[in-house]
Amino acid sequence: MTRTKIVFVGAGSVVFTQGLLADLFAFPELKDAHIALHDIDPERLATAQGAARLIADDRGASPRITAHADRREALAGAHFVINIIQVGMREATRTDFDVPAGYGLRQTIGDTLGIGGIFRALRTFPVLRALGADIAELCPDAWLLNYTNPMAMNVGYLRRATGLTRVVGLCHSVYWTMQGLAELVGVPYEEVDYLAAGVNHQAWVLRFEHAGADLYPKLDALIARDEQLRRRVRVDMYRRLGYYPTETSEHSSEYVPWYLGHDSEISRLRLPVGAYLDIVDENVAAYESTRAALAAGQPVPVESTMEYAPQIIHSITTGTPRTVYGNVPNQGLIDNLPAEGVVEVPCLVDRLGVQPTRVGALPPQLAALNRTYLSVNDLVVRAALEDDPRHIRHAAMIDPATAAALPVERIWDLCDDLVRAHGNLLQPALRTTLGH
Repeated sequence: MTRTKIVFVGAGSVVFTQGLLADLFAFPELKDAHIALHDIDPERLATAQGAARLIADDRGASPRITAHADRREALAGAHFVINIIQVGMREATRTDFDVPAGYGLRQTIGDTLGIGGIFRALRTFPVLRALGADIAELCPDAWLLNYTNPMAMNVGYLRRATGLTRVVGLCHSVYWTMQGLAELVGVPYEEVDYLAAGVNHQAWVLRFEHAGADLYPKLDALIARDEQLRRRVRVDMYRRLGYYPTETSEHSSEYVPWYLGHDSEISRLRLPVGAYLDIVDENVAAYESTRAALAAGQPVPVESTMEYAPQIIHSITTGTPRTVYGNVPNQGLIDNLPAEGVVEVPCLVDRLGVQPTRVGALPPQLAALNRTYLSVNDLVVRAALEDDPRHIRHAAMIDPATAAALPVERIWDLCDDLVRAHGNLLQPALRTTLGH
């Protein structure tokens, strides 16, 4: 019987790779899978391979584990491809924060929308195009499971630039939001019924129920009693918009024009400007710790992550039905959002693959915010597809947080500076500086 072949592209993101492998090996049917690891950094690739072997031994699994500097070699004959690349790594991320900070533009995470999300996408797209071409040639029936941010831009670009259709973007924000809400209202997560929909990192909890009863009134009562809860962006948004957002306050603050441009709001809502730089440093430290443990022959403790990719792989492989949240082209799933936009909706998964659920129309205030988000996405994708550097500036002009912080001439200057700073990571036609 043919082993299920699962390729990790960007496997040198060792900590995330470890969590996914722990989840995969928890399924008896996947304990003998072929795990093909690819990374362009030889040291990180070797570390990922060593960690994978330890995790397999610890979980009583007997997979075939291979490491590949050559991506095409890794992809040949794959059934599933998990994309976890980060183009430019820590240095590029720091550029995304430091250059805008010189203009007085504040960011917290910078990986989804805003000026940071725009340039993170632009330096990722060339790699995605090459990856898509390789998949189309070497494993055309494989499912591409994308974790790389900016999620919606990357999935949209993959679909429009490569023609691949078996592409779904995966994010844990809905799952962990509902875990947190269940704990907050004192109801076991397993007993909560919920429906969320929107766009990645800006989806909305449309239904939140227990035994047929709406749990939102219970949440309202808790918020009314707790001043500290009210000092969070996502709670502030919920109180004003009527539906709870499915991402953290740090993320949520960047996708709207209301918070990061005001000192008073940063203080009131306890926003950690530049928070992602600390997360990047923590990830590097975790990688170094793993590498040192492997070199010393010490165990590498790994916890299960409850990520969607292992669940999807298990469901498609075995026919076990599950519902997960996926990021896919809209195409009528949400009536009042653009058809080409990438939306986050519940998806049935079984042997037939990932099958998105039609949600209908969002409440108008939610759709209005999501449409702005998708407008930025569309312009960034078009910049790459059409080799049009003006669309980079158009996207930044439309972006809510950027437009709230800077006049238009400064937005164009900022884009020029970031184009210069990222240099060869961008496709050639987009390296042009435009001035005013």
